[in-house]
Amino acid sequence: MSVPSPAPGAGSLPAAPGGALDDLRASVGLQIADETLLRSIAGGLSEVEKLLREVVRSDVQAVNDAALHLVEAGGKRFRPLFTLLAAQFGPKQDDHVIIAAAAVELVHLATLYHDDVMDEATMRRGAESVNARWDNTIAILTGDFLFAHASRLVADLGTDAARIIAETFGELVTGQMRETVGPGPGDDAVAHYLTVIAQKTGSLIATSGRFGGMMSGAAEEHIEALRRFGDIIGTAFQISDDIIDIASPSDELGKAQGTDLREGVRTLPMLYALADPGTDPRLVELLSGPIADDALVQEALDLLRVSSGLDRARVTLSDYAQRARAELSALPVSPARDACESVADYLVARTH
Repeated sequence: MSVPSPAPGAGSLPAAPGGALDDLRASVGLQIADETLLRSIAGGLSEVEKLLREVVRSDVQAVNDAALHLVEAGGKRFRPLFTLLAAQFGPKQDDHVIIAAAAVELVHLATLYHDDVMDEATMRRGAESVNARWDNTIAILTGDFLFAHASRLVADLGTDAARIIAETFGELVTGQMRETVGPGPGDDAVAHYLTVIAQKTGSLIATSGRFGGMMSGAAEEHIEALRRFGDIIGTAFQISDDIIDIASPSDELGKAQGTDLREGVRTLPMLYALADPGTDPRLVELLSGPIADDALVQEALDLLRVSSGLDRARVTLSDYAQRARAELSALPVSPARDACESVADYLVARTH
């Protein structure tokens, strides 16, 4: 499959980047000071968007509509963005980078279709979820359809890439199974949770960085550093989201708070609070199961905000961000490395 890639020369740079990178600045704190890199990434993201729409189209109208539903709803596109950034550390910039970036986003979108079924979600990215608009069967089959197309794209990238994406599928499913089953008797609940989010979120972002380095011909030690950075920063993203979901008011979040509380899902600040013997017994009671009443959700949020759990989660997040920055030190100094560092810095800053 041939996909046009952004031209590297300044004379053929695409038009000034638009909303996509502005959204990334707002949602993941991405800062790109270098104009050439900015335009290259913007051009790459534009090509990824075109490819996403091309590969999910189907002659069957129902499949076509459901598959395009989330693609057209937008989103951060952080995984393809990181693939494009990682590709800056190698000498090659060709269509394989775009294909890899589109493939990881298709995998991510497929997991969202399945997640919405499991969570009985009604909204996704400001639009009605597929399971709500159609039904659970359509949502599950559409997720499978996207997984299939992601695999087809990766098949064009070689056997190593195919093996890596298969291993990533395994990590994603294992993480979901861990979360569904929960920690076993005697298991540390915090360690279990961190393993779950590393597998469910970190693994695919790690593969995004790995693919970008591989497809651009980066040195092996740089590919490995990008993989490790992606794994750590993916986990940090979830921890950061856990914190702001409790600490920030709904008008700042742009969505209702307390979804995890309503579903009985214990995030990192909650687990830390439960592990502290000094935690208010009323909070322990509230966290014993799902909370349906709005007033009780607000009471739990108020108690969590003054608990030790929130502060301990912030310390853990800072540790992950520091570890992520340490991995970047193995990469050559460049605007692309600076951009990656800006994400690590932002994840901590957004929680204070």
